Amino acid sequence: MRFLLDTEQRAFAESLDAMLTAADTPAVVRAWGRGEHAPGRAVWARLAEAGVFALAAPEAYEGVGPLPVELAVAFVELGRHAVPGPLVETVTATVLLAGLDDPGPAERLLPALVSGKAMATVAPAPGSYALDGDAAETRLLLDPAAGGLRLAPGHGPVRPSLDPARRLTRLSPGGEVLAPHAPLPHALTWARLAVAAQALGVGLSLLDRTVAYVKQRTQFGVPVGSFQAVKHRLADAKVALEFARPLVFGAAVTLDPVDAAAAKVTACEAAHTTARTALQLHGAIGYTAEYDLSLWLTKARALRSAWGAPAECRDVVLSAGGHRR
Repeated sequence: MRFLLDTEQRAFAESLDAMLTAADTPAVVRAWGRGEHAPGRAVWARLAEAGVFALAAPEAYEGVGPLPVELAVAFVELGRHAVPGPLVETVTATVLLAGLDDPGPAERLLPALVSGKAMATVAPAPGSYALDGDAAETRLLLDPAAGGLRLAPGHGPVRPSLDPARRLTRLSPGGEVLAPHAPLPHALTWARLAVAAQALGVGLSLLDRTVAYVKQRTQFGVPVGSFQAVKHRLADAKVALEFARPLVFGAAVTLDPVDAAAAKVTACEAAHTTARTALQLHGAIGYTAEYDLSLWLTKARALRSAWGAPAECRDVVLSAGGHRR
């Protein structure tokens, strides 16, 4: 089976790439990591104008979806450019709200998320960390033991993360109960699909940057990229990423929880492998926070455990073994 994007999907990806290239996202990421959200919100508004946040929302709530393949296309580009903010969490919140039996919360909260006027974050359990709770206007807390899905009234202090642009907070307890039950399995599938696509984009950017670097870095009077060992490392990274690509878009086609788990673990491991290769081939400069490569290195590491650690996703795939048709 071949997963090829059609003309409109390729044009969508190209338009996002051009827009984000012009936005100077490394500067935006660094500002976001310092708690300066204005540049990130400006990018967020442009993404909303491009329709990114409408892809997971039904038309009844001012969306254009659900369009999971187009969402995967968008998140690959968001990963390529290391766009900061609760991107996956906003998609997850959108799917959670749209899936509630009572349409009231979705009618009230989703238009602002779709239009980019508000960001959302989600804490999967009481006491767990939510991403960018200090920047999000809509903070959802999943609490099956005490009211299902809640709208948290606030957040705790910001904690450091592997990725400086991923600002972690615990959501405040209490708040408005939106529903006694929430469609978490379906929302989790969307979350893992978005993480997988984002990780694929991160890995592709790391590979492109490393190939460019080894072409201009020289040793013994020749480019480092001409060395056979370097070529093999880059080829291995390329193969891992290209193997992950059809799993990501296959999961977008099926929206099967097992496919999403397989796509997430494969894409995140490919991005992590590429990050290790990129760091080794860049040498000492790759360790410096001032060098742009670090923005993708840390994100590749952080995405591995976001919305399901590798072992957890593998368990989902293995447990389905004999039950798949």
